[in-house]
Amino acid sequence: MNVLGFAKNAIKIEADAITSLVDQLDQSFVKAVDLIRKCKGKVVVSGVGKSGIIGRKIAASLASTGTPAFFVHACEAVHGDSGMIENGDVVILISNSGETKEVLSVLPILKKIGCSKIAITGKAESTLAQLTDIALVYTYSRESDHLNLAPTTSAVMTLVLGDALAVTLSMLGGFEDSDFHRYHPGGSLGEQLSALKDEGR
Repeated sequence: MNVLGFAKNAIKIEADAITSLVDQLDQSFVKAVDLIRKCKGKVVVSGVGKSGIIGRKIAASLASTGTPAFFVHACEAVHGDSGMIENGDVVILISNSGETKEVLSVLPILKKIGCSKIAITGKAESTLAQLTDIALVYTYSRESDHLNLAPTTSAVMTLVLGDALAVTLSMLGGFEDSDFHRYHPGGSLGEQLSALKDEGR
């Protein structure tokens, strides 16, 4: 069993996919950033399964870098949690296939609320991509597991797209280290920022 060989191959597959995102970004990303910047409410991120886990991280990254955001599980959204979403919000819906039933079931509710919708998906022709205002579509050669089934490469690409959104919005919004410290006073990072503040930086 070539343990290191398996691990290195998985890392290379995912690293190559992430690198390819640099050339995949297009005007859809610019439009998504503009839509969020004009948003009068909050950013809501939704998904299920591994996409849901990635979605929680994206929402957390947005919130901690100056873009108010929270996560709503797609299954819970159709059981009352959609009441957290308002007309002025932008909802980011995540589904690699773009056909995840639980995610698609949220779309009629969002249409009634009247909020804007952004898809993050691996399929440009999917139902989700077609029924949202903007679709951020990524492509990749394969998942990194030997069966080409586990959400590995696709999950990492989604995460990186979310980070790119958070960082871009933060920079455009003029978010400074003092702002970051306001939201993140705890832990070693909070201590580091407190030290800088004490030094007058």
